[in-house]
Amino acid sequence: MEDEELQPCGGPVCQHPGRLGSTEYAQPGVVEKVRPKWSNPLQFLLVCVSYAVGLGNVWRFPYLCQMYGGGIASLVVSFLISVYYNVINTWAIWYLFHSFQDPLPWSICPLNDNRTGYDEECEKASSTQYFWYRKTLNISPSIQENGGVQWEPALCLTLAWLMVYLCILRGTESTGKVVYFTASMPCFVLIIYLVRGLTLHGANNGLVYMFTPKIEQLANPKAWINAATQIFFSLGLGCGGLIAFASYNEPSNNCQKHAIIVSIINSTTAIFSSIVTFSIYGFKATFNYENCLNKVILLLTNSFDLEDGFLTASNLEEMKDYLASTYPSKYSEVFPHIRNCSLESELNTAVQGTGLAFIVYTEAIKNMDVSQLWSVLYFFMLLTMGMGSMVGTGTAILTALTDSKVISSYLPKEAISGLVCLINCAIGMVFTMEAGNYWFDIFNDYAATLSLLFIVLVETIAVCYVYGLKRFESDLQAMTGRTLNWYWKAMWAFVNPLLIISLFAFYLSDYVLTGTLQYQAWDAAQGHVVTKDYPTYALAVIGLLVASSTMCIPLVALGTFVTRHFKSRANLPMA
Repeated sequence: MEDEELQPCGGPVCQHPGRLGSTEYAQPGVVEKVRPKWSNPLQFLLVCVSYAVGLGNVWRFPYLCQMYGGGIASLVVSFLISVYYNVINTWAIWYLFHSFQDPLPWSICPLNDNRTGYDEECEKASSTQYFWYRKTLNISPSIQENGGVQWEPALCLTLAWLMVYLCILRGTESTGKVVYFTASMPCFVLIIYLVRGLTLHGANNGLVYMFTPKIEQLANPKAWINAATQIFFSLGLGCGGLIAFASYNEPSNNCQKHAIIVSIINSTTAIFSSIVTFSIYGFKATFNYENCLNKVILLLTNSFDLEDGFLTASNLEEMKDYLASTYPSKYSEVFPHIRNCSLESELNTAVQGTGLAFIVYTEAIKNMDVSQLWSVLYFFMLLTMGMGSMVGTGTAILTALTDSKVISSYLPKEAISGLVCLINCAIGMVFTMEAGNYWFDIFNDYAATLSLLFIVLVETIAVCYVYGLKRFESDLQAMTGRTLNWYWKAMWAFVNPLLIISLFAFYLSDYVLTGTLQYQAWDAAQGHVVTKDYPTYALAVIGLLVASSTMCIPLVALGTFVTRHFKSRANLPMA
């Protein structure tokens, strides 16, 4: 909750209540530029909700349920996130364009070059995996084989950044209007998907699985670490977006009420998204399970010349035992080809991120009636959610840059926005190469994990113990006219620092115990992913990503201390 409570202070430099846009405290002869404001409080609330309710609610929170049962540095983190995050919107655009085809291109395997059968890689994997790894990513066998920039994803990435530019072009003037759509549209589509999902065959299997707790996981530290990380990412804590948004509020804005509202909406949406996801996941798992049973029944029926309809799902296990005891030699020949069908194992297949969004969901969508409609709705929802988060991340970067007198005195806001988008787009081209997905995973896993914990910890300590909790309380009271509840003070001063330090320690120990960092590489010959070790230069990039944001705080603090020390020495009277 730290970022929300810092909202009244405004942008990168905290401002005292009453000084925003006033001339009472202005320096003589200096005309202060009036800071833009939101048109109404609803715009601020919607932009926070649109920023918080992002793709993590759809592809990260359901995965955690499945697994466990239920300033300165901020500018760098926001920049690193924006570099890779818009690639997700790139893939959403790509899939959205292909969703208008009949049949859906990921619903069937393509023919081989001789047109005598299906493509071998697709047959060994699946049509959805093939479309993702080969048609969308055209992925290389390893991170060492970079390949070249591929023009189709590069074009989609350019389009995605153009959309972001148009959304943040004029700051609050454009952002305030965009969020009405990006905040409401995903909720509307989720409601439609909920109605459709609950009517799918096998949806109840997924919902029962979702709401069945795994009590033993409560003792697993990693479950708590992932839960905390999910909240950090989802709410945008430590990224600066919320502070940037709040800097355009009136000083009297009730930040406490908005912090609670945004948190409740964010968590509610995550649970709501999980219900939708697990209903669809249950449909997919049930479909695959029943398809597996039908293949086994067909195999045994043909192998033992049984009558059609003699074997059913209800008597299959009993008949397998009978056939094995009656015809042992023949059954031993057939046994290697009999698949072990299990609904539980289908539901236990834990998938998150791109695997959930672009493989599992598409696997389920292709088996729905009017699949093109559901595909268009789904990927349009992903795109709007991703754009909502990108607007927040972009605003965090632009607020810091436009507030800098050095930069804003030379360039207008539109030019700064354009340069930020252009630079990000140019760097993002790395992710459109054949090894781009491997680099995407590196940024996704390491650009903003430890750094976010560290930034929020420093923010909490700075407010409570450097600036002073009493001074901060008086600021909030002056702004909102309300005294601060004891709950907030206890959380900020004691509970939050202890929790964050504990999470930080768990993260470090997990990295140490893991040993050599590894990644999942696609093996076209086998049709599935294999685990490989990161090369040395990739490990160096990982270290640089973590250090680039976390080291900003101590380095700037050291630089400030040294500068002030020399200034104080220079101001001393000569002996």
